[in-house]
Amino acid sequence: MLNQFLGEEGKKVSKWIVISLVFLSLFLLVNILAGFKRLPNIGKEVYPQSTIVVSGTGDAYAIPDIATFSFSVVETAATVKQAQDKANVKIGNALTAIRASGVVDKDIQTTGYNVYPKYEYSNAVCPRPLVPTTVDANGSVSGSVAIYCPPGKQVLTGYEVDQTITVKVRDTEKVGDLVTKVGALGVSNISGIEFSVDNREQYVAQARAAAITEAKAKAKELAKELGVRLGSILSYNENGSNPIYYGAVAKDMVVSAVAPTVAQIPQGENKITSDVSITYEIK
Repeated sequence: MLNQFLGEEGKKVSKWIVISLVFLSLFLLVNILAGFKRLPNIGKEVYPQSTIVVSGTGDAYAIPDIATFSFSVVETAATVKQAQDKANVKIGNALTAIRASGVVDKDIQTTGYNVYPKYEYSNAVCPRPLVPTTVDANGSVSGSVAIYCPPGKQVLTGYEVDQTITVKVRDTEKVGDLVTKVGALGVSNISGIEFSVDNREQYVAQARAAAITEAKAKAKELAKELGVRLGSILSYNENGSNPIYYGAVAKDMVVSAVAPTVAQIPQGENKITSDVSITYEIK
């Protein structure tokens, strides 16, 4: 009807109206799709609802090839320098014996050095004059008491020097002999004797591989029993591996200044454990 009323001009107007409506519809459609894409779950991979979580444990055993121990020297004197000089003599003698056993300087480290003042508690002496307490008929005074007695105090008597050296021994067969020699040189104590593995990462990798193999085997067996198929791995987690020591590990020991025999220190072996957890998708 509009075309009949407007004639040829009406046809042109109708044509532009249709074109405008088409473009407007396309514009609205694009905006609607863009809005959907901004929604949290649109355009993103949906995490599978059906999963299997399995765990595995693997062990690796290593013979220790490194031993470490620490020794301390504690000396006291009237001044810091005097205490240091006394400590330096014993430290020097111990280091000479250690180096003579083949230990290089990079494996000898000071891990503690402290200087402490030493005090003693001193009681104060009550001062005079004294106040009389009794006067007789002749005016004679008997008995007396101090007016004031001050409190005691801490008196500096000297200084204590405490130095700790940590030694790494790469020939574990020498540990017992070395501990005996150092103990005979007047050190205050020897502690923290521990055996470890130098290249520990290779044993960690072995333990991890065994743990993963066990976890995969569990997943296949479980999928078979459930009648499902395993999909891709969704997550993997590995717990830290701390070594477990088998054999003697001496944490603290005091060695006599006179050591008649070589100390017997079995090194045992280290057990390194890895625990893993794997999550599979179920198809």
